[in-house]
Order: sequence, then C-alpha cells, then structure tokens
Amino acid sequence: MKDEDTEAPPDLKIRTKEFALRVIRMYSALPHTTEAQVLGKQAARSGTSVGANYREAQRARSKAEFVAKLGDCLKELDETAYWFELLPDSGIVVPAKLASLVSECDQLLAIFTTIAKKAKSNPS
Repeated sequence: MKDEDTEAPPDLKIRTKEFALRVIRMYSALPHTTEAQVLGKQAARSGTSVGANYREAQRARSKAEFVAKLGDCLKELDETAYWFELLPDSGIVVPAKLASLVSECDQLLAIFTTIAKKAKSNPS
C-alpha cells in the first residue's frame, strides 16, 4: 500500500534485511549447547521474519492489511527482544555482545510503532 503519509523511509527494507542477517550471524556464533541453540533458533525465526512481514506490508492491498502487517512486524520484533533478553539472562551470551543487536531491535520497534500509529490515525 503506497501512501505518502504511511510510507516508511526507503532504507527500512534494507535495514530489516541487514537486521535479519545480523541475527543469523549471531545465531551461528552461539555455542552448540541445546539451550543456546533453542534460544538462538527462536531469535533467528522471529528476527528474520520482520523483513519478510515488512515486505508484505509494502504490498498490502488496503490500509487495514498494511496496518495488520505492521502489527506482525511489531510482534516479531517484540518476540526477538524477548529472546535477546533470555540469551544473557541464561548466561549463554555476555550482554555487551548483544548490545548492538538489542539497540537495533529497539530502534526498529520505535520506527514501526510510529509508522503504525500514523497509519491508524490517518483517515483514507
């Protein structure tokens, strides 16, 4: 759905893809323990689906579909943030190693929240 008031910055498509690639690299670098692999795989699934859902949002046929897909992006980002919390809390990863990814996740959450709020409040 293309609309000047709801369209995101053009680099968001690239940014979500780069986020997915960073999450994949993080997962690949985790220890090969069961605990690390379980948490890492969950983070990889949710972290890589953000970009896919965003691309679907860009192809939305209606404003409602656009907002719904943005909601999916937000759910996946929030889930990813949860796995990012569990990795250091469980002692698998030192918090400093995840700081940059956590920051990017938080920034993407803020961006998608703003876009979704703007799209919901803009009548069309």
